[in-house]
Amino acid sequence: MIISFGHKVSIAMGMLLMSTALTSAEPNRGMQVYEDYCASCHGMDLGGYIAPGLNSTRYDGVEGADLVDLISDGVEDTLMPGWGKKLSKEDILAVADYIVKTPVRDIEWTMDDIRKSVKVYVQDESKLPNAPTYAIGSMRDIMAVTARGTYARDGSKVVFFNGANNEQIAELPVDRAPHIVNYDPSNERWAYLKTDGGRIYKIDLYTMQAVRSVQVGFTGPSLAVTFDGKYVVAGSFVPNTAVLLDAKTLEPLKYFKLEGVDPDGKQVEGDSGSITATHFGPYVSISLEQTGQVWIVDTSTPNFETTKIKNVGRHLHDSFLSEDGRYMYIAAYDDNKLSVIDFKTKSMVGAIATGCQPHTGSGAIFKNKAGRNIGVGTNIGAHCDDDRFVTLFDADSFEVIKQLKVSGKTESPAAHPNAPYVIVDIVEGDDMDKLALIDKETLSVSKLLDVGGHAYFPEYTANGKFIYASAGYNGNKLVIFDSTSLEKVKEVDMESPAGIFSHDRPRWGTVGFAPRKLAAN
Repeated sequence: MIISFGHKVSIAMGMLLMSTALTSAEPNRGMQVYEDYCASCHGMDLGGYIAPGLNSTRYDGVEGADLVDLISDGVEDTLMPGWGKKLSKEDILAVADYIVKTPVRDIEWTMDDIRKSVKVYVQDESKLPNAPTYAIGSMRDIMAVTARGTYARDGSKVVFFNGANNEQIAELPVDRAPHIVNYDPSNERWAYLKTDGGRIYKIDLYTMQAVRSVQVGFTGPSLAVTFDGKYVVAGSFVPNTAVLLDAKTLEPLKYFKLEGVDPDGKQVEGDSGSITATHFGPYVSISLEQTGQVWIVDTSTPNFETTKIKNVGRHLHDSFLSEDGRYMYIAAYDDNKLSVIDFKTKSMVGAIATGCQPHTGSGAIFKNKAGRNIGVGTNIGAHCDDDRFVTLFDADSFEVIKQLKVSGKTESPAAHPNAPYVIVDIVEGDDMDKLALIDKETLSVSKLLDVGGHAYFPEYTANGKFIYASAGYNGNKLVIFDSTSLEKVKEVDMESPAGIFSHDRPRWGTVGFAPRKLAAN
């Protein structure tokens, strides 16, 4: 692995993944503190991720000492804690000095690096129990909640619940802030977790333990499992790559450098935005954020043949599928639209005007009493300051039905055929501690549900009886509601809870649909 600071400097992989801050006698102290505690939010390359970039360009003319109080005290109503409670004054000054003196770094992580990074925790998976080692009626009831931890590496874990009775099953500590959980559609026992440190864990849900892990990059949330259960595909923002892995061993099989000509005719690299597997066929899509391209990988071909669709939109991000999996709706941030990709023709076939910057999160589609499939697109970002609304559209004709104004910017929707409401989280504005509940028939906001903290990532349980939601920042708890009465039924303390993932997601295909029977099950 090579990391460049204007010139090439070689650093051993083990150093990058260390968990303890360096002592004052050791070199590169500020760099190590940054990598251990700052990189999962601000980017391993200092270029920014879910939090702003921290580098010499941003802090031109600023001294490290000028940032000490900010780092020590933290930033209210964000994921930035007061590091003065965790790090020594010497460590804080070292990392502040490192930030103001270091430009954005050029980081490489090659196919060989990925292969060498595989860790095996269970040598013989065939000796694992052939049924869950805890009481649960159906594996479909599992709910996974990612807890980032207040201090990035400390307290980062995934917590598993039984969605039938809301009892905690287990928790699994991970090396850095966990971001996304996907399940194997072909075998109920396997799940895959990706952290914001770029490590993927293969998890045995029967014993609730990690059996393997692999480092695929250093920043970026994208992860998908093919519907035949054979492959895992993951991408990175740092560096701009994606990799196709053997789902059983996590060995890399195909490496993608994400670069191409953008809609303005420039050759650029692209962050790995959403990666989406479809039940329509043996296809996985990779969105290249800055290049405006979507690549469709055919996993049934010997060399994983890839079709590149150009001019999809500027700054591509989240995506979700139609009911049959043939169409994918993908957010084009800077074009204020959802572009529509057809997996059958491997082409872009439409666009849905969102009116302002779309996000979509996991996306959601619900069927109303008239049998119409209505897609839900959330909207977030600078272009939404004056027009905060949710885009409701016909998921079959791609026609906009309504721009529903809500009281703040929105990120992730939730829906279930057995529940009366579509839910969106309000993530900015005066109501950012609330969920907006949208009536499926009137397409209007019926209620606001207070979660008692910064509201994020609502998810229905498999049977639709309960709503799980994260109350992050000042809330620091998971909150569970009855989906009919909307009464709060449980709260669980948790450090910076984030994404929530039902085990039924592969059966839904897209959030909001009745579960399908999976061929392998």
